[in-house]
Amino acid sequence: MNFVLYYTIRKRRAVSMGTDWNYADVWEALAERIPDAPALIHGGRVVSWRQLDARADGVARFLLDRGVTQQDKLALYLYNAPEYLEASLAALKIGLVPVNTNYRYRQDELLYLWDNADAVAVVFHGALAPTIEEIRGQLPNVRTWLWVDDGSGTCPEWAVPYEEVVSKIGGRAEAPWGRSGSDLVMIYTGGTTGLPKGVMWRQHDLFRAFDTAGLVACGSAQGIAARAGEGVQRPVGLPACPLMHGTGFLFAIATLSQGGAVVTLEARSFVAEELLDTIVRSRVTGIAIVGDAFCRPIVDALDAAPGRWDLSSLAMVASAGVMWSAEVKERLLAHAPGTVLADLLGSTEAHGMGRSVSHRGHEAKTARFTLGENAFVIDDDAKPVEPGSGVVGRIAVKGLVPVGYYKDPEKTARTFIEIDDVRCSVPGDHATVEADGTITLLGRGSVCINTGGEKVFPEEVEEALKTHAAVQDATVVGVPDERFGQAIVAVVELRAGASVEPVELVDHVEGRLAGYKKPRHVLVVDSVGRAPNGKADYAGVQRIAAEWRAKQSR
Repeated sequence: MNFVLYYTIRKRRAVSMGTDWNYADVWEALAERIPDAPALIHGGRVVSWRQLDARADGVARFLLDRGVTQQDKLALYLYNAPEYLEASLAALKIGLVPVNTNYRYRQDELLYLWDNADAVAVVFHGALAPTIEEIRGQLPNVRTWLWVDDGSGTCPEWAVPYEEVVSKIGGRAEAPWGRSGSDLVMIYTGGTTGLPKGVMWRQHDLFRAFDTAGLVACGSAQGIAARAGEGVQRPVGLPACPLMHGTGFLFAIATLSQGGAVVTLEARSFVAEELLDTIVRSRVTGIAIVGDAFCRPIVDALDAAPGRWDLSSLAMVASAGVMWSAEVKERLLAHAPGTVLADLLGSTEAHGMGRSVSHRGHEAKTARFTLGENAFVIDDDAKPVEPGSGVVGRIAVKGLVPVGYYKDPEKTARTFIEIDDVRCSVPGDHATVEADGTITLLGRGSVCINTGGEKVFPEEVEEALKTHAAVQDATVVGVPDERFGQAIVAVVELRAGASVEPVELVDHVEGRLAGYKKPRHVLVVDSVGRAPNGKADYAGVQRIAAEWRAKQSR
């Protein structure tokens, strides 16, 4: 189905269903009901709900004065900070689309992203100004630049100071076209094997899909605000991962929608000790991480200083995006026995594929999930995979799914397909269905390695490698091979002070997996170079591995 037609149909359906959920409606109602409660916390800086609302209104009025139109795109080129969520709310208030921007991107990547997104305005931290300076002349559609002071220098002459905008007193920002639940939130995916794509969610659908707190049952934005003002414990959520990625942003907006406070870390790279200090200081109730890449440093810090941090406030740790090993979960629960660990299987394109919940005395197996309510596994003919059959299938999700990929109808058609006349999202995650109905996640098909006719999913080999005592992290890729088509290369980062022979790692994997899944080559590096969201850079690692193998072959 054409995504424009689908967008129109869903908009009509939402109107007929009653409440048309829009984040700005909910957050404005919360600001009126709990104005003095904390909304954003960054170090010693606390932004109340009243201040969040007023500052976002200032940005929104400024953008309207600059001539933005309905569903124009506002790019957020920011580190984790209150301004990220303030500017997001500003966009949502006046029917604009906030667009996440990876702050690690270089000039060509930024040009692609902002051109592809049709950005007309950019909010950016001062430290990122030199990168913008190199490409600003090639972005004629970006008419407005808002500079956020981070102590790195003075505001460029081509930009407007953010604080100057938010400090202007005025009333509620209102766009002449209004707002609705069909207004979009667009989240650009990382593009591990290709260029990033903007995943379009209608706000009505996104709000309902991520409503784990039962907010929809309140019936209206005012009903949610009334509940938040009745003395219920409001969450204090800390996204340890960047807000520029889906995991961090979606966790943050879900926290705010409950009338909670979002806590952001001050350091611009992850420091486990800072996270733990912040949990104690702000009495954080929940954090969002991305698998072992975040949790291993946390448990290493806890093991090194047992008893230093009181984690009794921490009720929940949620992870999504990469595998979270059972061994690391067990180590965390030893220090936080009252915490529930929620390992969530999903993606920007498909929420609710599955989950694995661990608590003290019940640590779930690595990569084993219970299917979500609207999730199922299909074979190559789009038929359900029989439990216990051993057939590798793809996970599909029906129900609340995105509109599609922005300006990419072909990829939209490949990912969002109709199964038994129901529109589903099938982003490419492969799994087997066990006899008990649970699933074992194998990995994303786009990075699958074909070696000698056998399919090998990198994540499975990576997890086997990381069970070796000497291994801190690992990324597995395939490189061209005359005999096998592709050969498996393990790029390994060792623990501090550790050493190991490559053959020992190969044998270690072979002792846990089928022989064809063992690495044929092992490259030890200082760092596997994960992105700030904890995800592997398979394209970058593959280039490194291919160049290394080419040198060896000379």
